[in-house]
Amino acid sequence: MYKFFLFIASVSLLFNHCKKDSRQQSGEPFSTWRIKGGDYGSRNYSSLSQINIENITSLKPAWSYACGGADALNRSQIQCSPIIIDSILYATTPTLDLIALNAGTGREIWRSSPPGKNINGLGANRGVMYWSDSNQKRVYYSFRDRLYAFDAMTGAPVLDFGDKGSINMHDGLPHESDSFFITANTPGIIYKNLIIMGSRVNEGPDAAKGYIRAYDVLTGKVAWVFHTIPLPGEPGYETWPADAYKTIGGANNWSGMSLDTARGTLFIPTGSASFDFYGGNRKGQNLYANCVLALDVMTGKLKWYFQTTHHDILDRDLPAPPVLIQVKKDGKTIDAVAQATKQGVVFVLDRDSGKPIFPVEEVPVPKSDLAGEESWPTQPMPTIPKPYARQSFDESMLNDLDSNNYKIIKSIFNATRSQGPYTPPGLKSSIVFPGYDGGAEWGGQSYDPESGVFYVNSNEMAWILTMVDITPDKSKSNAENYARSLFLRNCAICHGADMKGDGGKIYPDITKAKSKYSLSEMRSLLKTGRRVMPSFKYIDSTDLDAIMAYVRHEPIKAKGGISKYSKEVPYTMTGYNRFETPDGLPAVKPPWGTLNAINLNTGEYEWKIPFGELDSLRKKGIPTTGLENYGGPLNTKGGLLFIGATKDEKFRAFDKKTGKILWEYKLPAGAYATPATYMVNGKQYVVIACGGGKMGTPSGDVYIAFAL
Repeated sequence: MYKFFLFIASVSLLFNHCKKDSRQQSGEPFSTWRIKGGDYGSRNYSSLSQINIENITSLKPAWSYACGGADALNRSQIQCSPIIIDSILYATTPTLDLIALNAGTGREIWRSSPPGKNINGLGANRGVMYWSDSNQKRVYYSFRDRLYAFDAMTGAPVLDFGDKGSINMHDGLPHESDSFFITANTPGIIYKNLIIMGSRVNEGPDAAKGYIRAYDVLTGKVAWVFHTIPLPGEPGYETWPADAYKTIGGANNWSGMSLDTARGTLFIPTGSASFDFYGGNRKGQNLYANCVLALDVMTGKLKWYFQTTHHDILDRDLPAPPVLIQVKKDGKTIDAVAQATKQGVVFVLDRDSGKPIFPVEEVPVPKSDLAGEESWPTQPMPTIPKPYARQSFDESMLNDLDSNNYKIIKSIFNATRSQGPYTPPGLKSSIVFPGYDGGAEWGGQSYDPESGVFYVNSNEMAWILTMVDITPDKSKSNAENYARSLFLRNCAICHGADMKGDGGKIYPDITKAKSKYSLSEMRSLLKTGRRVMPSFKYIDSTDLDAIMAYVRHEPIKAKGGISKYSKEVPYTMTGYNRFETPDGLPAVKPPWGTLNAINLNTGEYEWKIPFGELDSLRKKGIPTTGLENYGGPLNTKGGLLFIGATKDEKFRAFDKKTGKILWEYKLPAGAYATPATYMVNGKQYVVIACGGGKMGTPSGDVYIAFAL
């Protein structure tokens, strides 16, 4: 009987959804959450105010939904920011199933996954896309290298989309990319009859092209392609070597995009060209890597670009969508975009021209000493607003909370180079600060259209970068050099040259992989990929056998020789290594994470606070340190700023005018995703994914919605 009533309730919910769905965002602007980021402008703002600074202390969990599938090894995550279409919430699980929930109760309506899916998802998904017309309603999301369409009412695959319900995300790329890894963690944008998509690609030398592509929303056929690495005759081609369009990959949009519907303009941030840390084979400025691109949404034609890092060799991808804002300056209101960066600065650009609203200077930066590298001599630096993350790391900034730890990290510091935010990679270790993960990261930023205040959470973590020469070691045999070069080129960037990873925070120690995986299991893993590890199916069987033998410390059966790629890219790096004290604290003095409110009309800071704290340090009387954080903020007309993100696994609400904490809740797992808010049956909810799994924290599988 219960199941019968639940069925009737679900049918009623779907009926009401169908009646309401034909309307677009109605009533007060910014009152719905139909798109990741809240609206096409990626503002993460809501005009809802039922929950406000006066009653926030009464906020409590209203419902929770356990997805299942949390990884016992604490490496699964949920990074998804849900969308809510009237009273149905759409999101993904740790294993990348697609779910539809009653947004008022959290009850599951349906749960689906790609046909034939029998393995866990790869990496993380940050959101889904919704589309409807008078005849049908669809939800789109990416799994591995395909984009799938599902019926929004039933969860059934839409079999007339693409090839029996999906399209291959290699479509629109050159055929030589067909075997290269590609996926999409972040949803694209659906506008009219088009789905515009970016992609995540390998960050080593073997990377697919990061072209931006638009697909027909009904058929999945490619509608247009923008070449982020220009072809001969296209503008920007002259900023690369002549054959770069054949040999270089990357320059991809992995972090999302924004859209100005009135102008018909897409604003797309791109990442670095591959290989991330050596550009001797891609000499030049490298357009359109590390750019904010303005494209015509219907044709893909370039309107303008602004490059935030020239010839990137430090993984300075643009990590979040540009936010559509308005700047009141010199008596005028200017439509603009605000682009936050990993290097801890924000560029404010005119939407029509791409020109900076505030002055940007080309600042001289240190020159690379790697053979063959030609680093760019200057980099753009906004003068307003001032950076939201510290820009250089000197000895006075070493963490001195513990004298014994201080001696250890000082000796490490003295053996490294630290020359500011553009210290180039080299054979001598260097400090990357702000770190690989920001400054700003993929959670996005939040903007209040009434006050003009821009909210950005930031990391202040130092990492250590060391390059390794892949050229042959004369003390080893040809076969050993062959296997070593393959491992260093394909695997060391994550697992390190010593195979120890990053302590298990993201990249595992594989020194004992032989005892964990049989030969066939390891081969399958390398072919399919798992979690954040890409597929290496493009590597031929001989090379794959050599890599496995090297990892397993077994005899290398290949005849020897040198990896065919060694001469092209002579260096790799030893892995993504945080600069930490022996007990796991950041090696830099606090704050380790901050929350910032910047008035973009003036470029001045309204407030800046340390964000997050460790109980162990608080109990010692140490002031709030801030913490490493992932996931973005949401601000509301109710005067509140909501954000999870921190390693202490708390969900907080701040007074958005002052930065004062008004409410916090200890979550079952870290909320490394951006919250969403919506109204159902007259009640406002705030929902957050509690997936954990980052920074060594336990994995979780729960969505929690809060209400008064």
